[in-house]
Amino acid sequence: MTTSSDPARGPVSVDVVLPCLDEAEALPWVLERIPPGWRALVVDNGSTDGSARIAHALGAQVVHEERRGFGAACHAGLTAATADIVCFCDCDASLDPAGLEPFVHEVQAGEADLVLGRRRPQTRGAWPPHARAGNLALTRLLRRRTGLRLHDLGPLRAARREPLLALGLTDRRSGYPLEMVVRAADAGWRITEHDVPYRPRTGASKVTGTWLGTWQAVRDMSRVLTGTGTATEKGIHA
Repeated sequence: MTTSSDPARGPVSVDVVLPCLDEAEALPWVLERIPPGWRALVVDNGSTDGSARIAHALGAQVVHEERRGFGAACHAGLTAATADIVCFCDCDASLDPAGLEPFVHEVQAGEADLVLGRRRPQTRGAWPPHARAGNLALTRLLRRRTGLRLHDLGPLRAARREPLLALGLTDRRSGYPLEMVVRAADAGWRITEHDVPYRPRTGASKVTGTWLGTWQAVRDMSRVLTGTGTATEKGIHA
């Protein structure tokens, strides 16, 4: 278990889960931005470009998850984590994992149970219009379902490991991030949201870069909100 000491806040134990599918080009930048003392858990989800080898060479712990799906990769990382606090971040260089430090401090201080990043595009092409529209529709549905006035369901987030595991998350596709928020809200968690810079990803997007990928993500998340069953419960796999 890795720790990072802050004289004002005391020791912090942090694992950063990085779901990865063919991100060889982005990995060096992402891993060098992991705060000192934190552990990077790169969850290889079937890469064919040498991502796992590169991650290992750069000092990350590599977790292999053969079942395809964003949620499958995220949950494999969560179950492999041992730190008190677990963070999640995309592995495509669109988000800076160094920005997770204030998230961790907020969780450690007991000011929030789940901290989410609200993506703020730095360039016009960072967040395609169809992806933004899908995200907006889902956050509106989330408000009706939970009362939470969140603006984004982005992947940058932090929470304590044991309570996260206790949520019993079952989705193994694109609905995983939303299911985490819904179950946390139902459990009475304090959920906060902070702006984070959002940059154009490195390489081709597997999800929100296309209309089809966005539609599939919205479909998976809609199942979570409507209670019609998660991807795993329906026997659907990525």
